Amino acid sequence: MNRLRIAAGAIALALAANAQAEGRLRIAEQYGVTYLLLNIAQEHKLIEKYGRQAGVDIKVEWTQLSGGAAINDALLAGAIDVGSAGVGPLITLWDRTKGRHNVRGVAALGSFPYYLVTNNPKVKTIADFTDKDRIGLPAVGVSVQARILQMAVAKQWGDKAFARLDKITQTLPHPDAANAIIAGGTEITGHFATPPFQEQELAQNPNAHVVLKSYDVQGGPSSSTLLYATEQYRSENPKTYRAFVQALAEAADFAARNPEGAADVYLKVNKSKVDRALLLKIFKNPEVQFRIAPQNTLGLAQFMHKVGAVKNRATSWRDYFFDDALVKDGS
Repeated sequence: MNRLRIAAGAIALALAANAQAEGRLRIAEQYGVTYLLLNIAQEHKLIEKYGRQAGVDIKVEWTQLSGGAAINDALLAGAIDVGSAGVGPLITLWDRTKGRHNVRGVAALGSFPYYLVTNNPKVKTIADFTDKDRIGLPAVGVSVQARILQMAVAKQWGDKAFARLDKITQTLPHPDAANAIIAGGTEITGHFATPPFQEQELAQNPNAHVVLKSYDVQGGPSSSTLLYATEQYRSENPKTYRAFVQALAEAADFAARNPEGAADVYLKVNKSKVDRALLLKIFKNPEVQFRIAPQNTLGLAQFMHKVGAVKNRATSWRDYFFDDALVKDGS
């Protein structure tokens, strides 16, 4: 009996030690310059730097996925520790996991305007799209682009019709959708994009033009991409988690102070052939803000509840974000 008790105790201690093991961080990012702060943290090894300061040797694993749905599936499956997507995917997962995994936001990756671009000369507003058009976006009905489009539709035709254009949206990675808009001649006539894809489309296809801007729908600058994790990961890895947030804060400061250096980092990490002058134009756009505190996210969260996309109604951005001093000035 004593031996059994000792064995059981040893197993319990081993499990507890494993649960509290610090030093591993698996991050999933997507495509585009909205993930620049992660690129800077990766290139400058900022997470590792702050980990060492806390006495932890952090091994960071980077992976690239497309769309909030894929990110959310990977997070729930335990394949990643931190996901990155728009407000829509975060609110969806916060709602689904409330009282269980308790997924919440970690930080924002800055505020970038998103454009709905079309190469169809007949389309001037969203009311001009027909069943013959197809709009590419990262994840139908889930991505932040999909939710912003629904917000615009609700303003145009009423809340009950919020999903009116969902039937002509199609899940496509941003690079593929951008190629379709630039080349023309495909069923993809619209792309709710992110930088730099939207700028490339406008520059390379004379028929490409903006139908809708995210800031116009959301009422001003808004966090375009957010990072989120489970409550368990945060509680079991406090030093690693803290190092990650500190690294993001330094990356945001670097991008704001040094757009030229930020452009070089983006090109190197992504092995990108995007024109450097175009990147600098994006980074110096006064509508672009590099900050890790979430900005203007509550409106979309409450819209999703109003139309029945989620069960839980957020009354503050703090409902779906972890409490952290570095993101305390959010909204």
